[in-house]
Amino acid sequence: MTNPERDPESGKLTERYSDEDFLEAVAELEPASTREIAEAVGCSRRNADVRLRKLEEAGEIRKKKVGNSLTWFSVE
Repeated sequence: MTNPERDPESGKLTERYSDEDFLEAVAELEPASTREIAEAVGCSRRNADVRLRKLEEAGEIRKKKVGNSLTWFSVE
């Protein structure tokens, strides 16, 4: 997992977890719940949910609702 760093120009923290961290977790665990991916990446479930939805919107992964949970898959 990546570590946060400060942008030298803005002083803001950069992303702590890369898209690749989430994509790797999905590929390793699929089908996987948001909670399982969050645990694998080492972030909160809320953070994982936001990032996974962005990756899904970008066409990088896909989701399926199972009961009350979202299950994530790699794009085939």
